[in-house]
Amino acid sequence: MAEHQGNASSQLNVADSPLLEIRGLVKEYRALRPLRLKELVMRSGEVVSVVGVDAQAAEMLSTLVTGASLPEQGEVHLFGRSTASIGDTDAWLALLDGLGVVSDRVILLSQFSVRQNLAVPFTLDIETLDESMAARVDALAREAGIAPEFDDQLTGNVPAEVRARVRLGRALAFDPTLLIGEHPTATLPRECVEAFASTLAGMARARQLALLMLTSDEVFIRALGGTAVTLDPATGAWRSPRLWQKVADVFTRPVRI
Repeated sequence: MAEHQGNASSQLNVADSPLLEIRGLVKEYRALRPLRLKELVMRSGEVVSVVGVDAQAAEMLSTLVTGASLPEQGEVHLFGRSTASIGDTDAWLALLDGLGVVSDRVILLSQFSVRQNLAVPFTLDIETLDESMAARVDALAREAGIAPEFDDQLTGNVPAEVRARVRLGRALAFDPTLLIGEHPTATLPRECVEAFASTLAGMARARQLALLMLTSDEVFIRALGGTAVTLDPATGAWRSPRLWQKVADVFTRPVRI
């Protein structure tokens, strides 16, 4: 979580080593203005929702965090390492094991089952899963909140909520310590949003997983808990009078996005 005026970390009693540090970031992309972010620091177990980042900006921020893109200005450090310093593919892939991304951009194979789609991070041989692999992905499915009745159904035929949970399971495959969500409830039926948020919150507690959710979904943010803040896209600063606020504080005052 971001530090502000030297006292936020002591108030929040968080671990010393940040998982993610972004400082002075400016990135030009296909938008009216550059993506700007003055400061963001995330630590283990923190749950943070950022309001004010649209879908295009959320995608760009994810690519910057993963090191797939580099900023024109500023620095991004993931798990203590500058993304600009990653020199080879093996080092990059090893770094990404600690990061999961929940996004509708993750392609699901509609002609394969839910179980087979969850196996994709582990094996390319998904047409016939052996017993140990099936048990592994079934455990992942239960953690992601997928009912057993959907395991062998074609992914293209299951409800939108189940597909969202398949993407969540895929993001958890390599036991990440930081999970980024790009408007994770944008395609969910409204009646499913709270349950999805509850699953995420439970995972964060059980795994001491840090969640950085880029979202404008008030129902989701309230159900997820943690803290919420509004980003001013023009300046990259946090618009709120206090940098980090309780969720209730953000939504009891008008929020202009």
